[in-house]
Amino acid sequence: MASCCNSLRFEGMFMFSSAFRSSKRSSNAIWIPSSSSSSSSFSNLYTNGFPLKNNSFSLSHPRSFSIKVSSSSTTIAEPEGIKITSVPTKPIEGQKTGTSGLRKKVKVFMEENYLSNWIQSLFNSLPPEDYKNGVLVLGGDGRYFNREASQIIIKIAAGNGIGKILVGRDGIMSTAAVSAVIRKRKANGGFIMSASHNPGGLEYGWGIKFNYNSGQPAPESITDKIYGNTLFISEIKMAEIPDIDLSHTGVTNYGNFTVEVIDPVSDYLELMETVFDFQLIKSLLTRSNFRFAFDAMHAVTGAYAKPIFVDKLEAHLDSISNGVPLEDFGHGHPDPNLTYAKDLVNTMYSEEAPDFGAASDGDCDRNMILGKKFFVTPPDSVAIIAANAQEAIPYFHGGPKGLAQSMPTSGALDRVAEKLGLTFFLGYILQTPWYFCSRFLLAGNLMDAGKLSICGEESFGTGSDHICEKDGIWAVLAWLSIIAYRNKDKKPGERLVPVSNVVKQHWTTYGRNFFSSYEECASEGANKMIEYLRDLASKNKAGEKYGNYVLQFADDFSYTDPVDGSVASKQGVRFVFTDGSRIIFRLSGTSSAGATFRIYIEQFEPDASKHDMDAQVALKSLIDLALSVSKLKGFTGREKPTVIT
Repeated sequence: MASCCNSLRFEGMFMFSSAFRSSKRSSNAIWIPSSSSSSSSFSNLYTNGFPLKNNSFSLSHPRSFSIKVSSSSTTIAEPEGIKITSVPTKPIEGQKTGTSGLRKKVKVFMEENYLSNWIQSLFNSLPPEDYKNGVLVLGGDGRYFNREASQIIIKIAAGNGIGKILVGRDGIMSTAAVSAVIRKRKANGGFIMSASHNPGGLEYGWGIKFNYNSGQPAPESITDKIYGNTLFISEIKMAEIPDIDLSHTGVTNYGNFTVEVIDPVSDYLELMETVFDFQLIKSLLTRSNFRFAFDAMHAVTGAYAKPIFVDKLEAHLDSISNGVPLEDFGHGHPDPNLTYAKDLVNTMYSEEAPDFGAASDGDCDRNMILGKKFFVTPPDSVAIIAANAQEAIPYFHGGPKGLAQSMPTSGALDRVAEKLGLTFFLGYILQTPWYFCSRFLLAGNLMDAGKLSICGEESFGTGSDHICEKDGIWAVLAWLSIIAYRNKDKKPGERLVPVSNVVKQHWTTYGRNFFSSYEECASEGANKMIEYLRDLASKNKAGEKYGNYVLQFADDFSYTDPVDGSVASKQGVRFVFTDGSRIIFRLSGTSSAGATFRIYIEQFEPDASKHDMDAQVALKSLIDLALSVSKLKGFTGREKPTVIT
């Protein structure tokens, strides 16, 4: 880059295959590793087991993209032959950062200096000893804008004195894998380019977050500093180096700065092999009377599905659908729930349904588990994993250390903790329900202290202390381990214990917590509604009648971290009734389009004769009460929310 310039221009340097760029949906296409290398490559794509022709996906010229950084730049250093340029800039509104990072529409990030300001503000927020001459990891979910963003981040990292950056090939690396690589390679931290479960493409969302040296998202003390620095930023430190070819693994050096493009799967796969008994899982997946289906939703999980499920565990190649990561997720919404993973749901509820089905989201930190004509709710999923972990998963052979969940998650996990005599932590922080459950202000502290092993949340996130993140693949492998363990003594051809039986046996032991969640994109009306509910909760008293329910208490939940004493307030309005039933209302900020309004409804049922009821039927009176109490239609104009789980 010249010492005076109008823009940095990135074009012609991106070596991504057309399949990665294409928005054409090919539900049976999967990512096949190149035979010429031990690492995976987008160069070989198969559909139904046969190679795709080169023209099966529309080819296009490398995307030309311009990032304007300034009309005047100044060279400030030339360490080891790299020219570092100071690019004048000014603050940009709207860069408030949470532990889930910064999420906005793609077009916002494409505005002059928007991403560059945030990245530079991050470096301005870290103590120099936390990154100078250090190692960072960079990866993402493959969504639109990740390729361009990768080049910007690499140049600013070099400009700020990073010694080495490890980048997933093609910019691909799941959230869990980034955490695993940070921990294995003792990196100083890492960037994750993802808007998680939100749609991708020019008109949709993009996001960036920073994970610290334990693999966990940066603590609030850092994210607050990032935001503070975005308000006063005046320069961007940019290295004048060429764009990096991210399509092949290998090392590139520029003076004392190194970029290593790594296989995004190998470190993570190596970790999974230490957590699970792969031979046990393989014995299940290779049975002639067991069928497995995995929907990668054209998200980052597609990069991991074949190497793990097919190559290592010998599942059939056609068990993976939507297995090619696409920038727009094949025009889909990569959120693994009953609404957006409809293709998988239809398959699992068909007459010829497989025995086990699963899906994962954009960055592979969420998961959905299904049996034949059977849906496993997220609260039941984590509870069943915890209840079976010691006998089915080698990593937990000494028993889990403790359990934790987000506040809206049903009491199913709490009951497991009580029966197993384990410490149980209930929490919620900021706008993202996971964070007090797996690191991070609470869980990271607890995990580091050896007090916490397994965590879960109501919105399909599950994980453990093998890393400090949610992990969709881990959850699927955990469930396969449980099913495999239950069937390990079954003879060939003998009827297997299905997913539904595992769940129903759990209910028989612990009781069933009927649970449902309602979701709606928030509007100005939704913000007014939550304020109305906070006011209502503050005025209600124990003993008041709500239809057939008697109020035990109502509050606006707050959480105090038992380790560092930090407090998170306004985390959800709770109405808890004397029979243990709950209705919870809250706003969540994980959407790139703004907040999402969610309603959670729960009722405990100890009577096994009622466990087979449909949740929507069992909860109907509570659901009607929730819609009435919230005045949903009056505030939002809607009869019912968009997504019902």
